Amino acid sequence: MTVTANDVQGMALPSEPDVTPAVLIERARAMAPALVARQRETEERTYYAEDTHRAFRDAGFYRITVPKRYGGYEFGFDTFLQIVMILTRACPSTGWMYCLGAAHSLFAGSMFGEKAQAEIFRGGDFIAPLVNAPHGTARRAADGGWILDGVWKYCSGAPYATHLIGNTMLAEGDGKPPRPLLFIVPRDQWEMLDDWGWQLGLKGSGSHSIRISDGHIPSHFGLEVDFTEISVTGGTPGRDLHEHPQYGGAPASSMALEGAHIAVGMCQGALDAYTELMFSRTTMLPPFPPRVEDPDFQLWYGQASGMIDAAETLVLAAARRWHELSEQPLGAFTPEEDLRIAMTCREATQLAWRAVDEIIQPTAGSTAVREGERLERVWRDLSTGRTHASSAVLLTTVANRGFTQLRLQRERR
Repeated sequence: MTVTANDVQGMALPSEPDVTPAVLIERARAMAPALVARQRETEERTYYAEDTHRAFRDAGFYRITVPKRYGGYEFGFDTFLQIVMILTRACPSTGWMYCLGAAHSLFAGSMFGEKAQAEIFRGGDFIAPLVNAPHGTARRAADGGWILDGVWKYCSGAPYATHLIGNTMLAEGDGKPPRPLLFIVPRDQWEMLDDWGWQLGLKGSGSHSIRISDGHIPSHFGLEVDFTEISVTGGTPGRDLHEHPQYGGAPASSMALEGAHIAVGMCQGALDAYTELMFSRTTMLPPFPPRVEDPDFQLWYGQASGMIDAAETLVLAAARRWHELSEQPLGAFTPEEDLRIAMTCREATQLAWRAVDEIIQPTAGSTAVREGERLERVWRDLSTGRTHASSAVLLTTVANRGFTQLRLQRERR
């Protein structure tokens, strides 16, 4: 590992005053072919290359949702998500690592106070894994700040991160229950562990663990809140600070949108690989026509394509709904609406996955799932992505129960 704290701090370029979302989206599309070609290399390294990181930085990808007042573009979260889908379609590991590092400028710009944000965004570019599960410990420092210790796992985006956003518990003692602490800690207070790359898939997603040993942060870098209970109905610091209403949007559904755009992008990449097979492979039965001319393969291709297109339509609509609710008067973005968007993301993800798991992968043929083939890699990455806690537990059980309870309470009234 050659990346150091000094490498990632102070590298930000000035914002381009005339750049538009469309320009950034086209930049992502132009990078896609190179990302496809470097998938094996990315897996072997366990994170995307430093020249790819520089290209993302120079393209402005790390400041899409950084607030304007701190040198960012303050573009809509939907622009960021479209770029995520493009990059993930080309290389799932790269898209995952980019998304789950760069996305959280939105969270930081929403939830932390003005004093913290002025320091957090000082470099312009912002990359911070966010670990929801509480790990480690925190205690008060003599100056009123916090001392952190522990290891936080699955920190996607860690190799080039400028910060870590994590959760821990504060032990009260005297029989009192521990209290939650959500914190942000700069890179010079932690080290990345070399413990990623042995999983089934997403081997290049840079999801290393981060260790903090007596790390010190000021008091305004810690929020005594339970991440799972964050509500924006009463407003957020970011809604008061920034012009764009997205800094008052609900964080749970924004993170569900991240996962859904990643999943749909992966499935689009699987369809791209299947498209290549339609032209390069023949059927198994005489007279062995190209698959593109075979009625069965035409049927399978159409079914899979329709399912993935429908999933994309769902996630884009969910992102629009998220923005619409953020723009409405305070109180409109209720916990029920938050969960509704999250469940829509879940359905889109499952629909796209079925297209790959039930149609593309079984009919592609055994040679298409040999080690190193693009479809084999996408299938591994999708399978691993489905084990992510938000996909496996939160969106399939907790969201259903929570939404039902809120909805029926409202109906009863």
